Amino acid sequence: MSDIIFHHYPPSPVAEKVRVGLGIKQLSWHSVIIPRIPPKPLLMPLTGGFRRTPVMQIGADIYCDSQCILRELQKRYPQTSFYAQGSGEMSWALSRWSDTTLFALCAKVILAVAEPDMPAEFVKDRGRLYFGPDYDFAKIREELPQIIAQLRAQLGWVDEQLSSGGKFLQGESATLADALIYYLIWFLRGRWPQGAEFLAQFPAIVAWEQRVQEIGHGSSIEMDAQEALNIAKAVEPITPEYVDPNDPLKLAVGMTISIVPDEDSGEQPVTGTLRFADRDTIGLLYKHDQVGEVCINFPRVGYRITIN
Repeated sequence: MSDIIFHHYPPSPVAEKVRVGLGIKQLSWHSVIIPRIPPKPLLMPLTGGFRRTPVMQIGADIYCDSQCILRELQKRYPQTSFYAQGSGEMSWALSRWSDTTLFALCAKVILAVAEPDMPAEFVKDRGRLYFGPDYDFAKIREELPQIIAQLRAQLGWVDEQLSSGGKFLQGESATLADALIYYLIWFLRGRWPQGAEFLAQFPAIVAWEQRVQEIGHGSSIEMDAQEALNIAKAVEPITPEYVDPNDPLKLAVGMTISIVPDEDSGEQPVTGTLRFADRDTIGLLYKHDQVGEVCINFPRVGYRITIN
């Protein structure tokens, strides 16, 4: 059961980041379409209640958060590396900018403009998820010129990099860096009515955007969500039992732990039995009647761990 099963929905920008990663590596995968907002009854049994999109499943091993997913893809499929020669894992530092500061600017522009016409339940869900308990779209709309100015300056950095030569951000071949930035350009163009006009001032980005589109998403076939649950139930997790001996939290295999995103997004923690913990990833065993026992993996960066 080593096939990649990707739980996502087509308009998800973060899922697009991973889809581009799958394309860079030219991988084959199964596509399971999930709801845009909770409840997600055929996903959450796999994730211990974690509601964010996307999720990757390989047998009974589950990977939450695009950071964790892309890292696991690099580990399992090192050919056509995500890393440019000499760059190593410094691309993950880029992800902390693109997935936090830059994503927040894009989300504010897109959602604040669209909010008056969006379903109330979607507004409530995304407002709380992205901007915290005190989100105020009216206030964000008042600040849009300032927000767009910040976004313009930072995309200018990307345009300058692409103008300096090379087809992609780190040279002649696409790498993780391209996936980390492209999904935000895709988000702006597809969901902001002024997106095309705004992006036209970045000619190097527009040309690069086309090159990334041509990479595609690898090869996918649709899979029913129930079939994915059945696959998980039919096998056991293969994530090894291991804890880094230098772990600052003094974690140990068998501990009951809870994990939740750092930011105050209103999400419930996932609780289970610690199976794996190294510098970058933490995995916990979780049982549910619909899937049996699975190992749910999260990134360490951006998440808070509590020992119960």
